Amino acid sequence: MLILIAGPYRSGTNDDPTLMKANLARLEAVALPIFRKGHIPFIGEWMALPLIRLAGSQQPGDEAWEEIQYPVAHRMLERCDAVLRIEGASKGADEDVRKAREMGLKIYYSLEEIPDETGV
Repeated sequence: MLILIAGPYRSGTNDDPTLMKANLARLEAVALPIFRKGHIPFIGEWMALPLIRLAGSQQPGDEAWEEIQYPVAHRMLERCDAVLRIEGASKGADEDVRKAREMGLKIYYSLEEIPDETGV
């Protein structure tokens, strides 16, 4: 499965780059375990952040940021099979889950819920 990892990135950071980087690290921490279960993990920021820079964004929440940040994840949901919603308050992640549920995608709330497809 292609699994979108959804959780806080900007939320709760007051746009502090250090805190945003720590949130990205929390998202990324579950990527390798998902891969080792036989799936492909995906984090919207992996694709959005380079595009945001290319679009000339100067700060989180500016016009270029808003044009790209959330639409990337929403477009990727059309290709995903499931979402892993990690802990933490996040309007964006909650919206990802809402959209995924409408699309009939599987929603997981822990790594343990994700099936192991490696045959081990």
